[in-house]
Amino acid sequence: MAEHSTDLANSALDHGLRQLLGYALKRASAVATGDAARVLEPFGLRVTSYSVLCVICQNPGVTQTQLAAALAMERSNTVAILDQLQKTGCIERRRSTQDRRVFDLHPLAAGHRLMQQASDALLAYENTTFAALSKDERQTLIRLLTRIHQ
Repeated sequence: MAEHSTDLANSALDHGLRQLLGYALKRASAVATGDAARVLEPFGLRVTSYSVLCVICQNPGVTQTQLAAALAMERSNTVAILDQLQKTGCIERRRSTQDRRVFDLHPLAAGHRLMQQASDALLAYENTTFAALSKDERQTLIRLLTRIHQ
């Protein structure tokens, strides 16, 4: 019971901050990202490695530079993720036919399966977590958030 009253007192402490959009986004993002990490863990994925795998599966032949730009990541930060995905048989690097210095990234069957299983688990999590929002409200929220980062 004391823990519950502490939670109420703590929520009142940041009342002024809760009026700020950035603060609300930060709190919502922390919850969603933390929960997504827990959902992806049984698949051997983290949020970033799942994102990388999705982009490669949905865009066979994407380059590391294109991948990094699409996910707003440093190109060098993708190397370890790509190495792990390649080691586990999810993707392969193929030398580009246009530029021999570049590798194109291609999903393998195991990568497609893993992405689909992880996506299904994330969708089930979101359907439960965001059940208070209608389908239209979810689409509106995604559209609004997309406008902010564009």
